[in-house]
Amino acid sequence: MMRIQVDKIASVTRNMGLDKRLTLSAQIEAKPGAVIAARVLNDKNSYNILEDVFGRLNQVNSGDVIVGALGHRNALHGYEGIMPQKVSAGDTLQLLNLGGVIGECVSHNPEVGPPFELEVLGQVMVYPEFQSRRGVPARVADHAVAAGAALPDCPVIYVAGTCMNSGKTAAATRLIKGLRQSGLKVAGCKLTGISALRDILEMRDYGAEWVMDFTDAGAVGTDTDNAAALSHHVFSALGRHRPDVIVAETGDGIMGEYGVQSILADPRLKALNGAFIFCANDPVGVAGGVAALRSEFDIPVDVITGPATDNAVGLRFIRDGLGIPAHNARRDGEGLLAHVQSLLSTWPTQRASA
Repeated sequence: MMRIQVDKIASVTRNMGLDKRLTLSAQIEAKPGAVIAARVLNDKNSYNILEDVFGRLNQVNSGDVIVGALGHRNALHGYEGIMPQKVSAGDTLQLLNLGGVIGECVSHNPEVGPPFELEVLGQVMVYPEFQSRRGVPARVADHAVAAGAALPDCPVIYVAGTCMNSGKTAAATRLIKGLRQSGLKVAGCKLTGISALRDILEMRDYGAEWVMDFTDAGAVGTDTDNAAALSHHVFSALGRHRPDVIVAETGDGIMGEYGVQSILADPRLKALNGAFIFCANDPVGVAGGVAALRSEFDIPVDVITGPATDNAVGLRFIRDGLGIPAHNARRDGEGLLAHVQSLLSTWPTQRASA
C-alpha cells in the first residue's frame, strides 16, 4: 500500500466521492471499471483535456497524476482501445477519452493524434466501513445507482444516428427544452458510448429534471453484451421519478460497436418508443440508416435531423425522395418539437400497433 496525492480525478469516478489524497495497492484487478491512478508521461496539443467529476474540462500536462478507470473504447473519430488482460504497477497504458477511461490503444483517428501515455501507479482503495482500516479495490460498478422495480410507464424519445458528430445531442437538447417549456417533466439519458458527463450535463442545462447514463448504472462503456441491460437499468432508475417523457440519446451510430443494435432489437425497450429521431450527416447516411432500421429492426424513422438537413438540398431529398419528415434541430427546432409532440399524443395506443 502507498499513499499518494493526485492532481486530477476523472468523471468516470463521479459517483465515488474520491478525495485527492488516496491509498493505492500494487495489486490491480484487470477488469473494466477498476479505478486506478497513473502518471501522465507526455504532452499533447490536441485532445488534451480531462473531464473532472463536476464536468469541468481540465488541461492535462506531463507529470500529472490522474485517477481513471480501466476499460475499452471503439470510436471511429477517436481512439480504439482494448481492455488489457493484465495490469501491473509500472505498466504503460493510454488515456482513451476525456472521461478518464484507460486501456491499451491499438489505433487512433489522425484528428485527435496519439493518446496520452500513462504510467500505472496502482489501484485505488476505498474504505466503505466507517472507521475501518480494511480497504477494498475501488470499482465503478460498486457505486451504481439503484435500479427501479420496473420500466417506466412514459414514452421514450429515442435519438439515434449514423455515427459520432451527427447532431444527436443537438436534437436531444432542443427537444428537452421545448418539452420542458410545454410543462412536461422531462428526463434525459445517454444509453451507449464511453463514460463522460458532457452530454447529460447539456441535457440538464436545457431543462431535464433528471439525467443519467450507463456509468450511473455501473459501466465505463457499452458494447453488444451489456447495452440493453444497462438501458433497462437506466430507464427503471429514471422511472422512479415518474417523468412525463424520457429523451434517450444513443452514443455513436446504429452500426457502431457500442451496442446500439442490442437496444434496437430489445422488445421491451422498443415498446417504450414514443418517437424515433434519426440524425445523419448526408443523404447516403439517411437512406442507408432508414433502410437498415426498417429491415433489421422493424423500426420506422419518424423524423430526420442532423447536418443532412442543414439546407434545402438535403430537406428535399428526405421529404420528397424518401417521404419522411425532416427538421433541422438548430434552425427549425420548433418544427421538430411540434412533430414529436404530435407523435407523443398517440402514445401508447397507436404507436404500439404501428
